Amino acid sequence: MKKNNKKNTNSGLESRPEQSGTDRPEIDFALRRANRSLETERLLALLRNEAPTFFALAEVVGKWVWIQFSDKQPPTVTRVLAELGFHWNNVRQTWQHPCGTIRRERAAFDPRKRYRSYFAADRMAA
Repeated sequence: MKKNNKKNTNSGLESRPEQSGTDRPEIDFALRRANRSLETERLLALLRNEAPTFFALAEVVGKWVWIQFSDKQPPTVTRVLAELGFHWNNVRQTWQHPCGTIRRERAAFDPRKRYRSYFAADRMAA
């Protein structure tokens, strides 16, 4: 049995914060918590005024707001979405905001089929 108590400090490996690819922008979690409790209409007003690009993509599904992109977004975009109160749903491949109505378990059905669904920007144009 080989015992080697010497630590290899010259391995070239870096600690987690120093690893490349982890320079993600910091998320303001206090702002995120505050924004997650916003009701649907208040969130849509915030998006319309502060993030019009996201407002153009916002789909209201029941009381929730979903934002979907065709490609992966850069870390700066994901930081803004997180601070606005959105979370990533890997199953549905969309950013979702619960608008103050947080469910304990995941829906086993497609919410778009059960609840009313519309794009917020389309309602503003009408």
